[in-house]
Amino acid sequence: MSESSAETLSVALFSEMFMADQLARNRLSKALPKGMELSHFSVLNHLARVGEEKSPAQLAKSFHVTRGAMTNTLNKLEWAGHVHIRPDWDDARRKFVTISPSGRAARDAALAAITPIISNMVKQIGADNVRNVLPVLREMRQILSEIE
Repeated sequence: MSESSAETLSVALFSEMFMADQLARNRLSKALPKGMELSHFSVLNHLARVGEEKSPAQLAKSFHVTRGAMTNTLNKLEWAGHVHIRPDWDDARRKFVTISPSGRAARDAALAAITPIISNMVKQIGADNVRNVLPVLREMRQILSEIE
């Protein structure tokens, strides 16, 4: 493959990825329960899946956002009663975050709202096509996460 055709392919790939990301975020944000943002759902979903306490710094690193951005999201989730934030008993400067029963319910409601949208898209694209593209997307994610 020539350098110019590789560049053209690269631009086309990232253009499609960015547009799909923007459209997906817009569509899913509209489907989320009132008052929930995509960042809130992402944090609740992560905490529900890992099933253990995480520090705000660990969460910020997992989501590739600043600590300030994560603190803002966590403050909103705590105000809504979706997470519990407690001090680290060994180091008062640190905190730990867990999902609350209310947060788990909110995450489940959000998942119920967005799953039909994603499932419909998978049906339209075809399950085999989705299975085939997942390894490529995972590898791209891994390469991009190593660059940071």
